Amino acid sequence: MATTDKASTRDRLLDAAADLIYREGVSVGIEALCRSAGVSKRSMYQLFESKDDVLAASLERRIPRYEEQIAVDPGVVVTPRERILGVFARLEEFSVRPEYRGCPFLAALVELKDPGHPASVVASGAKERLKEVFRAQAELGGARDPELLARQLMLIFDGASARAGAGIETLEGLTTTTVTALLDAAGVK
Repeated sequence: MATTDKASTRDRLLDAAADLIYREGVSVGIEALCRSAGVSKRSMYQLFESKDDVLAASLERRIPRYEEQIAVDPGVVVTPRERILGVFARLEEFSVRPEYRGCPFLAALVELKDPGHPASVVASGAKERLKEVFRAQAELGGARDPELLARQLMLIFDGASARAGAGIETLEGLTTTTVTALLDAAGVK
């Protein structure tokens, strides 16, 4: 039995949406989406009210893997500083892969330009969770202003993701060096 036979229609649709939207952007058409998933438009509309809902659900489904990719192994004891730097080291690592197109959540937010869009709500939530990880680690590490540092780290993360995803910048050594200077200035241990 083929893998696609095992996957539910919903799973195939969400997998296709995640892949197509990451590679081509949120403007991908319903026809292309359904064709890629091997499902009819009728089936799609039986599962989701609109393409917007498919987009939001596909982003929601990406969150655990995204968070896992940027997390430090919970079994490894690291300082807050090392944990923050680890996120950026992994960003540098992922950014050199040929399929890397930047942060999928940032891309959706930038393309949609509508904070009320269902996919924007999901993407904003994912970005807020990362900012909270940065803020909590900054606080644990003794930063003078953990909230400001978290916002600065998000600016570096998103800017680096966008530049690398667009193919105009390589990140190797760039973000970790930049973040090290920022952590030093903020007093993070």
